[in-house]
Amino acid sequence: MLEGKRLFASIREAAKDNDEQLAASQKYGVFPQALMMRLNDSKVMLALKGTSSFRHVEKNDFVISLRSFEGGIEHSSYTGCVSPAYTVLRGSEHVAPSFFRLLLKSGPFVSALQASTDSLRDGKSISYEQFGSLPLLCPPLPEQIQIAKFLDYETAKIDELIEKQQELIALLKEKRQAVISHAVTKGLPPEAAQKAGLNPHPPLKDSGIEWLGEVPEHWDTLPLKFLLIGIEQGKSPDCEARLALPNEWGVLKSGCINRGVFNEDEHKTLPKTLRPLATAEVKTGDLLMSRASGSKDLIGSVGLVEQVRPKLMLSDKIFRLKPTTQALPSFIWRAAGSTPLREQIELSINGAEGLANNITKDSIKGLFFACPPMEEQRLIVEYLEQRLLKFKELEDSAEAQITLLQERRTALISAAVTGKIDVRDWQPPSQAT
Repeated sequence: MLEGKRLFASIREAAKDNDEQLAASQKYGVFPQALMMRLNDSKVMLALKGTSSFRHVEKNDFVISLRSFEGGIEHSSYTGCVSPAYTVLRGSEHVAPSFFRLLLKSGPFVSALQASTDSLRDGKSISYEQFGSLPLLCPPLPEQIQIAKFLDYETAKIDELIEKQQELIALLKEKRQAVISHAVTKGLPPEAAQKAGLNPHPPLKDSGIEWLGEVPEHWDTLPLKFLLIGIEQGKSPDCEARLALPNEWGVLKSGCINRGVFNEDEHKTLPKTLRPLATAEVKTGDLLMSRASGSKDLIGSVGLVEQVRPKLMLSDKIFRLKPTTQALPSFIWRAAGSTPLREQIELSINGAEGLANNITKDSIKGLFFACPPMEEQRLIVEYLEQRLLKFKELEDSAEAQITLLQERRTALISAAVTGKIDVRDWQPPSQAT
């Protein structure tokens, strides 16, 4: 083992005139800012006053990044410059970047770093002195390169399996959405309809609504206002940013309904000095809609409260929809999550001037629903519950596979970079004799 300062030097070379500004990311390493924005679909802060004080980075340098909780030392595949707040490390002739890129992100190294400093837990930067005092495994250079080749090959296979599971999850979500959308606009599929004693091929009619298309002839097509007694809204007092104790009142946050799922833990505590609005208390069976959110995808999201703790009340960012006797809350819940209804909601948000992060009561009342008779609503809800449970089981299984593969990947890297696996004679299968 050698101390970090014997393998890596701290480089303070000034940025060059043509250097591109780079950023450090735990997911992607050190990347150009412009590429980072595309990958994350977000904006990052560029150096508006120039980069004259920045530090030059060469390809295969390492950067100690700020506020990192997973090791904080990132490999750069690019030449450019970084903020002077970063520390640039350059390896000696004994360092194979391909090996140390893996070692410095491995479990054993991160644990050693955490044991030597509170920086990772506190979100502070790691100093060169702290890094330099850590002992690092340093096998002979040819062995470093061999370990990196082995891990690149094996982790690529694992990553491919993970990607396939992720693709499966995406397909399941698409299929799930298609099943919901078909059921709430066309009814049960023929086999399920026949089993339930319904016409498996009911005649269709033009709904007159572009988003709905054709619907069963015996269904009504009408604005949601005719299926609601009213829409209630809570208050948003100044709250304590913690979960309420069982004997305390809580106020729901906008994130309590995320893509159709109600989560009672998304709330803040109402101070004891404030009187709760008892009429706004949430009850089992309530149908809630997110009125406002920082994310457009969550605005208009509807959730059914299947169970809830007592003393939890609506905020002004949450609507409670009160259906008439013509519509089951569970049917409106499922219909609101369908593609046709989601398209209407998004058009309502985008079309409301000055309300880009909001949906109004009038917009909600104007949403068009395809409404079957009550008994058929019940049958559709029961059918969807069974189908969606199957989708969830498959998604959960795929997620579990991803977790196992990620654990396998992490363990493999840790074992290889610490010498627990002897790969000196390893060759890719196509080259093995």
